[in-house]
Formats: sequence, structure tokens, C-alpha cells
Amino acid sequence: MLSKVLSSKLVPGPVAGMAVAAVLGSATLAQDLKDPAEYVNARHGYMLMMAMNLATLGGMAKGETPYDATAAKMAAANLAKLGGMDTGFLWLPGSEAGKAQDSSALAPIFTEVDKRNQMFKSLADATAAMQTAAGTDVASLKGAMAAVGEACAACHKAYRQPE
Repeated sequence: MLSKVLSSKLVPGPVAGMAVAAVLGSATLAQDLKDPAEYVNARHGYMLMMAMNLATLGGMAKGETPYDATAAKMAAANLAKLGGMDTGFLWLPGSEAGKAQDSSALAPIFTEVDKRNQMFKSLADATAAMQTAAGTDVASLKGAMAAVGEACAACHKAYRQPE
């Protein structure tokens, strides 16, 4: 089936080549993902994507940028996707602060799985509510922003090394 799709006129040769390389290279990639630094980088990337979308919404909530329903909806939809993501795979033992360079993750986040999962559930709920509210008006956006901020702060307070 895959060979039919890759050889069809719908998938140009270079794209088919990249797809094959990606599939064949996945075994090598899986081996590279045992490096704690990769998990730290992945967590940083995840947090950066959250921060970029929160900056869009926060600027509107603070009145620093004009309210734009379309941009608010897009940023909130991105947040909801990120907030709802299963991040359990990001917490590789050995990638915590003091063991992995540039990590701010405190050791309990790796062992307190139920508590960590509950915190991420709170984030998922808050970002889902933000997605509903953000495109309505700036007052609704501001109201939803508080819950997102509380969810972020609770996890960071418990599991992030102070800066």
C-alpha cells in the first residue's frame, strides 16, 4: 500500500524519497532519543511554543496590542492543542536539573507521576476553556487567561527550579 502511494503521481519523487528516508531513519532516531539533552530540548521547545501563543493572548489581555478575534482564536487553538498533549514521554529520568545541562526540571516531576498528570490535566482544561473564550471578546479572554496562568504557575512552582 505504501509503495502504491509513494509511486503515485500524487506524491512527487523527492517527497517519496523523503518519506522513505524518514521511515528508514526512524530506528536511528529512536536510538538518539536516549540522550537526556534531547528531552531537555524537547521540553524547552514545548514551553517556547506555549510562551509564544501566550504572548499573543497576554498582549491583548493587557491592552498592549489591539484585540484581534482571529489571532486570539488561532493562539488559543494552538494552546489547547499543546495543553492537551500527552507530555508523559518528555520526563526521562536523568534529564532533570543537576543531571542534564540546561534543565530546570526538579526531580519530583519524574516520580510524582499522578500529581504531574493532574497538573497537566488542569492545564488542558484551562487551555480548552481559553479556546472557547478567546475569540469572544477581550473580557472573556482576560477571564480565561487567569486559569491558564494559575495552571502554569502551579506546575512551575512545584517542579521547576527557580531562575
